[in-house]
Amino acid sequence: GARKKYEVPYPKMYSEDDRFNCYQRAHQNTLENYPVYLLLQVLSGLYAPKVAALAGAVWCAGRIVYAIGYYTGDPSKRIRGAFAYIGLLTMLVCSIIFALNLLKFTNL
Repeated sequence: GARKKYEVPYPKMYSEDDRFNCYQRAHQNTLENYPVYLLLQVLSGLYAPKVAALAGAVWCAGRIVYAIGYYTGDPSKRIRGAFAYIGLLTMLVCSIIFALNLLKFTNL
């Protein structure tokens, strides 16, 4: 009983409008993924610039499709932009190969 006496209601973090919430979450999610993208873009670009540029373009296109799908107000439509991870994984593989080459573990 004493606990209920001191409960503080959580603040309203988002708007009552679901579309605004979808815009805000899409933007926040892109900002959370952006540092990883930048790091992988730079490292993979040092190893294979053309492949990295193409992978970066795929990631950007995927994030745009993701955001447009999310902006509809139906969060399940964001899945259409999942192909952005193909670009991200391509950059990850190039970055790993680059690191292994620097460490003289392979010579690809």
